[in-house]
Amino acid sequence: MERPSLEINLPDTHEEGKLYVVDSLNNLNKLNVCPDGSQHALDEQENAGDTGENTAGSNIRNQCLFFVTFILTLIVSLALVSFVIFLIIQTRNKMDQITSRLLSEKKNIEELKKMNNMILKHLNQSGIK
Repeated sequence: MERPSLEINLPDTHEEGKLYVVDSLNNLNKLNVCPDGSQHALDEQENAGDTGENTAGSNIRNQCLFFVTFILTLIVSLALVSFVIFLIIQTRNKMDQITSRLLSEKKNIEELKKMNNMILKHLNQSGIK
């Protein structure tokens, strides 16, 4: 089975017309050479040049998304660290208050011991047992 060659006499046209005719002939040749299933693959390959801009746009969009996510992560981390520092300071203040109370109670206990010893000495000297 031989395919007849397409012989077309192109009239003298402008450059744009020639490009259109050549492109039309290429499309016709693809239809004759390629079965229906593989035509989609060729169309996808042809459109791959057009999706270069989409891929670049997608990369920029992904970079922006990454940058925004990174900034949000930094802000959340900063908030958590600030909260932890606040809790540490509050705990330190409470510990200082408790320590000062314990010291004052210790002084009171020592005074009570001294008073108890004085009472015992007085009782022992007075002869009451």
